[in-house]
Amino acid sequence: MRAYSAFSLVYDTLMEDVDYIGWADYIEKVFEKEQIKPVNMAELACGTGNLTNILANRGYHLLGTDISSDMLFIAREKSIEGSGSITYLQQDMKEMSLPTELDAILCVCDGFNYILDHEDLEGVFANVKNHIKKDGLFMFDISSHYKLKNILGNNTYAENYDEVSYIWENYYDEEESICDFDLTIFVKEDELYRKFEEKHSQRAYRIDEITEILKNAGFSSINTYDGYSFNNPREESERISFICR
Repeated sequence: MRAYSAFSLVYDTLMEDVDYIGWADYIEKVFEKEQIKPVNMAELACGTGNLTNILANRGYHLLGTDISSDMLFIAREKSIEGSGSITYLQQDMKEMSLPTELDAILCVCDGFNYILDHEDLEGVFANVKNHIKKDGLFMFDISSHYKLKNILGNNTYAENYDEVSYIWENYYDEEESICDFDLTIFVKEDELYRKFEEKHSQRAYRIDEITEILKNAGFSSINTYDGYSFNNPREESERISFICR
């Protein structure tokens, strides 16, 4: 099965409570705070294009990249319905190759938690730095160490909808700081359900780990915030935003 093939079937259902409009508003507040007016941007690990399409329809020129062709198929269908300027590319973040220097690169909804190795993450950050203009901006977020260990870790979630159901079992490895997700998905086909299984893993990074990796990759200005605010991260922050120049 292709990477995230089954996950793409339920991704938008899992994310239906996410305020993508508010997310886009926050990104634009960051641009204002950083006193930049980006035009050409990329969103890494863009998934099904929920945020990509909103930003494109606000006048930005977007490159959306994702490792999953199934995710991108859905994203492209959404872009046809809109009027924004978007190019979608199937790429692994660890092998990212974009066609031009960009004003900003974004990666939201914990895309970098999926990179489990420090050296790989530093390589991605260094590659990002090479793809943005000297005065450009790099913005991303992670699911916090606290969230992966204490909220998701070693817990099971399940939901039953009309067309799809899922069981999401999590296992947290304290020594490796890795949270494994076993996802079982049931998709309705006529009167029966087809079963899919996928396994995903995320690394629980601490703020100081990410900051050190960013510095090693060449970023000198690094600010961290609690979620989508401009408040300092707390011990129990579930999402950490990084704004880098």
